[in-house]
Amino acid sequence: MAGALLARPALAQDKSRVLHFVPQGNLQNPDPIWTTTTVARNHGFMIWDLLYGQNSHGEVSPQMVAGHELSDDRLTWRFTLREGLLFHDGEPVRAQDCVPSILRWAKRRGLGQAMLERLDEMKAINDRTFEIHLKKPYSVMLAALGTDNCFIMPERIAKTDAFTQIKEFIGSGPYRFLAEQWVSGSIAAYARWEKYVPVASGTPDFTAGPKVAHFDRIEWNIMPDPATATAALQRGEVDWIEQPIADLLPVLRSAPGVKVVLNDHIGVLPLIALNHLQAPFDNPKVRRALLPAIDQLSFLQAAKGEETDLYHAPVGIFTPGLAMANDAGLEVLSGPRSLDQAKKLLSESGYAGEKVTLMSPSDYPDTAAICQVAADLFSRIGLNVEYVSMDWGTLVQRRNSHEPVDKGGWSAFCTTYDGLAVASPANHPPLRGNGLKGWFGWPTSPRLEALRDAWFDAPDLAAQKKICEEMQMIAWDEVPYVPLGQWFNPTAFRADLKDVVPSPFPVFWGAHKA
Repeated sequence: MAGALLARPALAQDKSRVLHFVPQGNLQNPDPIWTTTTVARNHGFMIWDLLYGQNSHGEVSPQMVAGHELSDDRLTWRFTLREGLLFHDGEPVRAQDCVPSILRWAKRRGLGQAMLERLDEMKAINDRTFEIHLKKPYSVMLAALGTDNCFIMPERIAKTDAFTQIKEFIGSGPYRFLAEQWVSGSIAAYARWEKYVPVASGTPDFTAGPKVAHFDRIEWNIMPDPATATAALQRGEVDWIEQPIADLLPVLRSAPGVKVVLNDHIGVLPLIALNHLQAPFDNPKVRRALLPAIDQLSFLQAAKGEETDLYHAPVGIFTPGLAMANDAGLEVLSGPRSLDQAKKLLSESGYAGEKVTLMSPSDYPDTAAICQVAADLFSRIGLNVEYVSMDWGTLVQRRNSHEPVDKGGWSAFCTTYDGLAVASPANHPPLRGNGLKGWFGWPTSPRLEALRDAWFDAPDLAAQKKICEEMQMIAWDEVPYVPLGQWFNPTAFRADLKDVVPSPFPVFWGAHKA
């Protein structure tokens, strides 16, 4: 890999203006609306901008908009774009682009779906102004537009069906995607968009504030082998590794010219997704049988080893440290663990020995580690486990299947969700109970959906918290998925990389080389 890096023409440029980055995994699909992968999300923030940004305290502030007005009855929102915004093809960003961008996003994201349920009409008034007319108030409108990946794309692209992948990647943000140089599994490259206009005031703070691009070129170099990436960082052949594995952190901490920092103080929540459409996990008794055997610490230790400051358990349905987290019914995971009780419940469930196909990503070491723990646990309680390892891109494709396992389907897989994405019912994909319209596994739960609706209409924070306690209790009964705790991912970069913005995921504005 080192030779390949040195051979690239980009290094003929001033090295201080080129950044080599090793992402957590391969960018297989660059459409951050069609797919929910974190790599696609990170890519989305590289090339597209949002109407609002979010700072490290969860507060939203204008990005692409100059401002907004809200009618006294809270049913009409009017947004006005800043002047001078251009897409990467040189065309101006217009209100006519924002409307289909919002609508496409809304069909695939929790906050957007809630907005659509309240939507009466959305329309452009002129090139810089659009309005959203509601049938009932939606108090989290600005959070929806600023915290859930509502990227603004050109009208012709944004009109692509939300369940169809886009073919063009014309952005609105600080970097352009060099699609002609993208090779899945090898490299994704970006160039500074010279005509990007950052917000005029403030300092970079997560996705809020001015997004100033200092690098002429950023390369994402895909390195599935963590040792290879670590060696490349030590030699200065790459500048930044997004997520070094725990086993190699001591090596990086002692390496000259390398910094290891924990920029993520919200963390991610690992989980086991269960397919509710196919046996055996279509049976709630089988799903509940898993809970007495789940030892969250064993999963976390498999991923993070002796780095005990990088994980936390027990954890329920919502992100610890944030407002909606609670302990309701948590003893189902925090009490004494019992394989015998799990076996007993499985025996009583009617489980008939159906094959359980557990998918594991070979190119995500931490996730593969928890999949191995899950496979062992499933087998020990009496499930007929088939452990299938594949690259993450293949897993992402296969998890779309509704077919039985003998026809290319699946039963379970392990993954992680950013803490911000599962902080509340507003944008918590694995907690949705909307069946085939929902996240992979497709649980159907009228009770969870009703409480989610009530959460949006709750009069105050105390009422919202009470609803989240009720939702967590239902989750232990219906088991839409299995939570496995919380962990934090350090990041590592060369010491000459300065002003990296602290963030739960990598953002590249503001960063530069000394």
